[in-house]
Amino acid sequence: MRILLPISRLGIRRVDRLAAPGIACLALVFILRATEGSAHGRSVSYSSWVVGADGAEVSLRMSLLELSRLGPTALPPGVLDGSSRAAADVAPVGQGFADALLLVSNEVACPASGGVRRVPDAEGFVRYQWRVECPTGAGALAIYSRVLLDVAPSHLHFARVRFEATPEKVRERVLTEADPRFVLRQDATHRAGGDATADSGDAVGSRFVDYLALGMRHILSGWDHLAFLFGLILLSDRLATIARLVTGFTLAHSLTLALSVLDLVHTRAAAVEAVIAFSVALVAVEKGWLVAGRPRVIPFFLLTGLGLLALASQVSGAALPTLSVIGLILFTACYFGIAARTVGNRLRIALTFAFGLVHGFGFAGILQGLELPTERLVPALAGFNLGVEIGQIGIVLLAWPALVLAARATTPAWQRWGRDLATAGLCGLGCFWLLERAFSL
Repeated sequence: MRILLPISRLGIRRVDRLAAPGIACLALVFILRATEGSAHGRSVSYSSWVVGADGAEVSLRMSLLELSRLGPTALPPGVLDGSSRAAADVAPVGQGFADALLLVSNEVACPASGGVRRVPDAEGFVRYQWRVECPTGAGALAIYSRVLLDVAPSHLHFARVRFEATPEKVRERVLTEADPRFVLRQDATHRAGGDATADSGDAVGSRFVDYLALGMRHILSGWDHLAFLFGLILLSDRLATIARLVTGFTLAHSLTLALSVLDLVHTRAAAVEAVIAFSVALVAVEKGWLVAGRPRVIPFFLLTGLGLLALASQVSGAALPTLSVIGLILFTACYFGIAARTVGNRLRIALTFAFGLVHGFGFAGILQGLELPTERLVPALAGFNLGVEIGQIGIVLLAWPALVLAARATTPAWQRWGRDLATAGLCGLGCFWLLERAFSL
């Protein structure tokens, strides 16, 4: 019987010895959280403010999925029955948002004037606009957000602010339940020589470190990305192998994250999320295929399932286009055809890089909605991406020793049981997310 090696020699341990009940428990966690499976679809909303001497123009934007958290009655007319998007109209639900998103002058909320209107926006999104009136020459100004916090306590609200006096300057801040306040201007009496009517504000937007923390929170709450990461651990036989896979994955999603956020490449968000789900299923299927001795029947069933998905998308008009499914079929057939004749990890690194490109588009969604100028977007992109990487590396460094300890405490039979359960759980979860996202279930 193989002798278990100490933790100091992690680099040469086989993952089959590590895939014990510890990783099985992780798979069960993913299954229990399946209903929250949109890793890169964290609950977010966006607002734009143009602040003048006597008030501000406010624009609030969110996805229809976010709006649905308030119930079907909150959705605009025509959404549930699939009819065309209605024209701009007075939005009763918008008044609730005007009460939850406030501009406060000297600790007194500036009232909305003229009502809240819904204006046309991109498909799948809704936008509300209104104006707030503040006392002329008001001193201290701050934004407070309680948007959707009653139904989604982890909701993130991105507020972007311009002052009429200096429209070229933009400040933005991420508001959360723990930090719902964005100070735009301190009381003029506390600033030597301050002119409250013409001042561009004291607003200090989100800093590099804020986006660093945002990237870390984003990856830690991204269940499908974490599932893919644990799938890579299942496929790896050494810690050094995981390091190479994660490096390839990092380079790939850093590239597409930058291209997407800088508005150089455009993708369909629903299709991206569906392919991310498929990546989770594929790495689990490959693990089962390797354990079973590389039988042809496993890739055959996977390709058959994708073929049925292509037919279903043709009939029902799925969010994942038929052409995209055909691309997945060709990709999967070629990959398993090459893998059947290949020994080593070079092909798997290429696979990880390919899926990393897709995951990068998923990461980009949370920053794209900010619509920041380049001088603000670059540090936001750098901090967010670095935060994602720190979180990702931290997960691997914590998970690997934990799995080693779990393996040392269990028998080979329990280790095989854990490996098989983890593989089956990740495969089932990836398939569930794929169907859910492809057909918007």
